[in-house]
Amino acid sequence: MIRSNSAWSLDEIEAFLHSQQIPIRLACLTGNDSPIVLSLWYLYQDEALWCATQKTAKIVEYLKRNPNCGFEIAPESPPYRGVRGQGVASISAKPALTVLTGLIERYPVGKDSGLASWLIERADKEVAICIKPSWLTSWDYSSRM
Repeated sequence: MIRSNSAWSLDEIEAFLHSQQIPIRLACLTGNDSPIVLSLWYLYQDEALWCATQKTAKIVEYLKRNPNCGFEIAPESPPYRGVRGQGVASISAKPALTVLTGLIERYPVGKDSGLASWLIERADKEVAICIKPSWLTSWDYSSRM
């Protein structure tokens, strides 16, 4: 699962994924097979990346049509380092509230904020996206900076 040229081991990759409070950049193919990249909040649990979005979001349609995807999690400022890979996505309504609650707790939203309340009020319209990585790699240019 980890590419041989990865800068980090699986344990180091998992530690990075757990520690970051930045969105995942998720890439997939649109209905006309054009690539698109979008950002979503994510959780890393049980060797999978979990996101939540509205049932009516175009990304749901795209991933149902073709579940193969690419992703990257990397800060935009130095030191440049991160994780990228490819995987297969599945869509499910059942864990959406659990994933959404986990995302609210993970990101600096505040459980009692207006945004958190608004998101939870719309939870019945959410689905969970589960991305099972087929491979992962990392890069770390910290020593160059």
